[in-house]
Amino acid sequence: MAPTASIRRFLPCVPAAAALAAATVLTTGTPAQAALPTPISAATARAYLAAMPATAETHGNTYDRTLFPAWITISGTCDTREWVVKRDGTDVATDTSCKATSGSWSSPYDNVTTTSASSFDVDHLVPLSEAWASGAWSWTTAQRQAFANDVTRPQLLLVSAGSNRSKGDRDPAEWLPQASYRCTYARAWVQVKQYYGLGVDSAEKTALTGILNGC
Repeated sequence: MAPTASIRRFLPCVPAAAALAAATVLTTGTPAQAALPTPISAATARAYLAAMPATAETHGNTYDRTLFPAWITISGTCDTREWVVKRDGTDVATDTSCKATSGSWSSPYDNVTTTSASSFDVDHLVPLSEAWASGAWSWTTAQRQAFANDVTRPQLLLVSAGSNRSKGDRDPAEWLPQASYRCTYARAWVQVKQYYGLGVDSAEKTALTGILNGC
C-alpha cells in the first residue's frame, strides 16, 4: 500500500516528556485505567475515517518486529515502557532505574487489575504489523522507531497480558476491547492512522464506521 501524502508531515522524533515523567510517585486517588492521551472526538474521527479510502494491505509477509526499535529512553532513566507504566497507574513508586516497585493498574481492555506492573503489557493500540501492512513498510527506521515509542498520540497503553495476547495484531474488524471502551478505542485508532498517513482496509473501515456511528 502506498503511503498517503500526510506522511510527509510526520516528524520522526518522540517529543520529550520530562515534565510528566519527573515524579517518582504518581497519585491519582482512584484506581487508574490506562491514561491514554485523550483521542479526537467521535465526530472528528468519523470525518477523518470518511476521507480515508479503503485500500488493501500489502507487504504483510515482509514484516519484522526489529524494524520498529523499542523501547527508547523517554525521560531521565525511564524508557518508553517504564514511562507508560508510571503514567497509567495509581500510587506508582519507582526505583532509581525507573522500575515500578509498587502501585496498582487496571486494564481498559478487560478491567483486569494488578499490583504487579510486570504482569501487564504496554500495547501498541495500532499494532506494529498492522502499521507495516498499512504503509509503514515504506518508512525509514527512524520513523518506525518514533511510531513504536509515541507517547504523545493515543497509541500506547498498559493492558493485561491476556487481553494483549488475545488482540495480537488484529484490527477492529477482528478484535475489540470491552464494550465500554470501544468508542475510545475507535477514536484513538483513527487518530493514529490519520496522523501517520496509514491506510485502512475495507473490513476495518466498516467496523470503525459502525462503532463511531454509535458513539
